[in-house]
Amino acid sequence: MKNSKDSLKRIAANNLRLNAAALPAAPLIVGGEAVLPGKRAKLDLPAARLTTGTMLSLPVTVINGKKPGPRLWLSAAIHGDELNGVDIIRRVTKVLKPHRLSGSVIAVPVVNIFGLLEQSRYLPDRRDLNRSFPGSTRGSLASRLAALFMKEVVSQCTYGIDLHTAAIHRVNLPQIRADLEDPVTYDVARAFGAPVMIHASIRDGSLRQAAAKRNIPTLVYEAGEALRFDEAAIQHGVDGIYRVMAYLGMYASSALSHPLDTLEARETRWVRASRGGIWHRSANLGDVVKHRQPLGFITDTFGDKPVQVRSPMDGLVIGHGQNPLVNQGDALVHVAGVQAPSAVDAGSADRDSV
Repeated sequence: MKNSKDSLKRIAANNLRLNAAALPAAPLIVGGEAVLPGKRAKLDLPAARLTTGTMLSLPVTVINGKKPGPRLWLSAAIHGDELNGVDIIRRVTKVLKPHRLSGSVIAVPVVNIFGLLEQSRYLPDRRDLNRSFPGSTRGSLASRLAALFMKEVVSQCTYGIDLHTAAIHRVNLPQIRADLEDPVTYDVARAFGAPVMIHASIRDGSLRQAAAKRNIPTLVYEAGEALRFDEAAIQHGVDGIYRVMAYLGMYASSALSHPLDTLEARETRWVRASRGGIWHRSANLGDVVKHRQPLGFITDTFGDKPVQVRSPMDGLVIGHGQNPLVNQGDALVHVAGVQAPSAVDAGSADRDSV
């Protein structure tokens, strides 16, 4: 259990990090374009051509503050069908004023532009962009896109927030996934103020892994479902980004809502279907559940032979499948074992973390 002395150590470590991250106000060069202090710019980073010869580019908004401070990147749609982050970034960048900003924000609302066009998680060659970092200029399309993003965005920043939703046919409670064993990342995750923050292991080839190797604290925000806008999930994301910026001393906003009491999880489990059939879910996002509590039941197509599905532990429902038609082994309900912040020992998160 972490105590007050540990909290003071985290604060001291974070203050050192903030001082080191306070880069002098200077032109910020992205894609060969210089954005002066106190200015903003919308840029297009050429990525690749379609088979028709049409050039596709990454849309980037650069806001270079008038005062020195940390540099924060915001990214969304690394999976092309995950759209909430696109609108989160739109809302944040629309309001930010360069003359009130200390530091810089580099925002990329659509990283996987190819997947967005196809309304797909993947790139045209079926590669997952979030398993292709840090990338290579001589590799696959995914690898080249990852390398471009690392060079022009991540390498210039001191903090990052990557915005996601659940995969297709699933939905997530607003949540932060991060390395909660790193004191600086832990404090930034707390500042975001999501309903729950999860200590998630780093996946090979993920953006978060590539950033971690550069010692850049990175948060992954998960909320809502693919191919849908969810107003509550979007607003949670907008508010969370502003809270992080306020915590880092980058931006002050009088319009910030009060954060929820953030719960902390070191273990999550997907409850899976023991048989195929029709899934009748009774558990909802945010429900507090007990070990062995019924979460719903599966029947055959006639509604007969019900099989109860129960929670594997005490916890909080942080996600669930949306499709009532299930096969044996399908993911049904995602449960996180939660406690008050700083009150749990180290553990591991589910394997589906990004």
